[in-house]
Amino acid sequence: MKRNILVFGTISGVIISVFMGISMAIMNCGSGDADGGTTSMIIGFSAMAAAFSFIFVGIKNYRDKQNSGTITFGKAFVIGFMISLIASTLYVLTWAVEFHFFMPDFIDKYSAMQVQQMHDSGMSGPALDEALKNIETTSYNYKNNPFFFAAYTYMEILPVGVLITLISALILKRKTPVVIA
Repeated sequence: MKRNILVFGTISGVIISVFMGISMAIMNCGSGDADGGTTSMIIGFSAMAAAFSFIFVGIKNYRDKQNSGTITFGKAFVIGFMISLIASTLYVLTWAVEFHFFMPDFIDKYSAMQVQQMHDSGMSGPALDEALKNIETTSYNYKNNPFFFAAYTYMEILPVGVLITLISALILKRKTPVVIA
C-alpha cells in the first residue's frame, strides 16, 4: 500500500507542479495579467483535476491488484488522502521555490490586483478600509511567515484533492470481489 501511495502521489505531484510552474511562468511574463489571472486559474484547476485523477487510479490499482478486488470506503479514503497529501506537498514545495527565487514580487502584484478590483467595484468607507487592512496583513504574513505561506498554499490545492478522494472512494468501494464467470 505504501508503495502504491508513493508512486501515485509522486506522479500526481509532478504533474500538478509542472502545470503550476508553466501557468505561473505565463502569468509572470505578463500574458496572464490581462484577465486578472483568470486564465492561469483555469489552467491551474484543470491541472489539479488531471493530476488528481491519479487518486482514482491509485485507489483502483490497490483494490484490484493488491487487495483481491475489495476495498472499504475508509481504506479508499485513506489511500486517496495520502496520495493527495503527497501531491499537495510537492506543489507547495515547487511553489515555495518558484515564489522565493523567481517571483518574489508575486504577492505584491496579486495584492495590487485585489485592491484595484475593490476600487473598481465601488467599495468604499469602512468596508474598504477593513478589506485593505486584511490584504496588507495577508501579504505581510505570506512573505514573512513560512507556516502561513505553507498553510495558504496547501489550502489552494488540498481541498480539491480531498473532494476527488471522497468521490473516488465512493465510486470504488467494494465489499465483495467481482466474480468473472
